[in-house]
Amino acid sequence: METRFQQELNQLKENLLKMAGLAERAISNAIEALVKRDTSLAERTIAEDEKINKLELVIDDWCLKLLALHQPMAADLRFITSAMRINTELERIGDLSVNIAERVVSLNQEPQLKPYIDIPRMAEITKGMVKDVLDAFVKGDADLARSVCERDDEVDALNDQVFRELLTYMMSDPKTITRAVHLIIVSRCLERIADHTTNIAEGVIFMVKALVIKHHADAIARPEKKSKEGKDREKPISE
Repeated sequence: METRFQQELNQLKENLLKMAGLAERAISNAIEALVKRDTSLAERTIAEDEKINKLELVIDDWCLKLLALHQPMAADLRFITSAMRINTELERIGDLSVNIAERVVSLNQEPQLKPYIDIPRMAEITKGMVKDVLDAFVKGDADLARSVCERDDEVDALNDQVFRELLTYMMSDPKTITRAVHLIIVSRCLERIADHTTNIAEGVIFMVKALVIKHHADAIARPEKKSKEGKDREKPISE
């Protein structure tokens, strides 16, 4: 039979998954609004960010209550601190999706500058990263989280490609500058979403392995060596 503490941890996980679903939908809707030139969908995406903001406050309060009342240790403590980090990153992802939607509203007032190819590709990779990192969180899968970190380079490369292409448009025709800048910001927002997703993945690895890989790219690229003490064999909270 589950303890009250375990039930509260499960509720925390459910709230995080709900917030992640809202964030993933915000990305999808913002990019769909861009591709289909759907201003009403963009405006709806902006309005729905309030749900993410409210849920962030609920999760923050929940985490603080768990820390104060139960004084968790080891894997449980890592789970709660990771949840707080994930909560913050998801809220920022929601804000960036709103930024994209706001650019779409402005872009839709002018003729489309160019066919959208690389930006939707960036969005697909980014949405896949968000989905996989939450799967990694639920399953306590550090390897899947590590693969999410590795995909960030793909998004960075596409962002650079979009910037170079749009810079060419601006240099050849000054009339395109405003639209090109909006698209550069859309691309940059997707790149930042991928960065925040990578931060979540790093938090999952810490939760599962008690391993801090922040600022250590080599630790992402290859599995870490097992310690003699076996500290990295601690089971994730999801088990």
